[in-house]
Amino acid sequence: MSDLRDLYQEVILDHTKRPRNFGPLGSATHRASGRNPLCGDQLVLMLDIHDDVVRDAHFGGKGCAISTASASLLTEAVKGKTTAEAHALFKLFHDAVTAPAEATPDLAGLGKLAALAGVREFPMRVKCASLAWHTLEAALAGSSLPVSTE
Repeated sequence: MSDLRDLYQEVILDHTKRPRNFGPLGSATHRASGRNPLCGDQLVLMLDIHDDVVRDAHFGGKGCAISTASASLLTEAVKGKTTAEAHALFKLFHDAVTAPAEATPDLAGLGKLAALAGVREFPMRVKCASLAWHTLEAALAGSSLPVSTE
């Protein structure tokens, strides 16, 4: 189990230090913003969706290590997915990070996103990990209202 935890920490650190898809997306067809007022995380998520498929995803903003890693991993995970698959991935991810600490969440299908499942043991960090995901749901819905974790 220690080896798996070390691997998960490496994934999070890698995506924090070298976030993927960080920066503007000129071809964005969907956009949403979100913030976590408790720790100051701010996020803008931009999606390029054509024929119901997420062709590209980028994010901008500033946030803690968990928030940044989660947004980076999200942008990689949703590319090439249909909007229905992106919604399903949101549910799978959300269920994993909000499961009780003593539970064994279903991590099948999460791939690298499983690295963030450990935040469920730290309730304040769940909001950091889930901010990008709630912002994804807002972007997919075409909502112009900012997402807040509060």
